[in-house]
Amino acid sequence: MITAVDHVQLAVPAGTEDRLRAYYVGVLGMTEIPKPPVLAARGGCWFGAGAVQLHLGVEKDFRPAKKAHPGLRVTDIEAYAERLAARGAPVTWDDNLPGHRRFYSSDPVGNRLEFLEPVRPSGRGG
Repeated sequence: MITAVDHVQLAVPAGTEDRLRAYYVGVLGMTEIPKPPVLAARGGCWFGAGAVQLHLGVEKDFRPAKKAHPGLRVTDIEAYAERLAARGAPVTWDDNLPGHRRFYSSDPVGNRLEFLEPVRPSGRGG
C-alpha cells in the first residue's frame, strides 16, 4: 500500500549544482539535504522544505522537463510569487485549475515547476 510520496526527482545536466543551489535555496527557500557519499559521487543535489523533497540527479543527455513537473503547495501564493520574481525567476500565472491559485516557474536548467494554493470558498451569510 502506498502511503506517501517520498521524493520527486528531476534530471539536471552535470556541473550545474552551484546554480541549482542558488535557486532552490536562495530563491525557493528550501534547505539542502546532504546526499549519502556513494550517491554524492554521482553529482546532483537534494533539497527539502517541510515534508517535500526534490532530488536533482545528473542525466548525461539532459533535456529539461517542459510539461512534466512537481506541483508544490505554498502558503501566501501572491507573496511567494513576488519573492520569486524579485529574485529573477519567471512567474507565469494560470487560472485553469478550479479552486486554486497557481503559477509556473522554471529552475535555472529549464525544468518546469508548479506552485499552487487552494482557494477558500467564500462563505454565505445567513
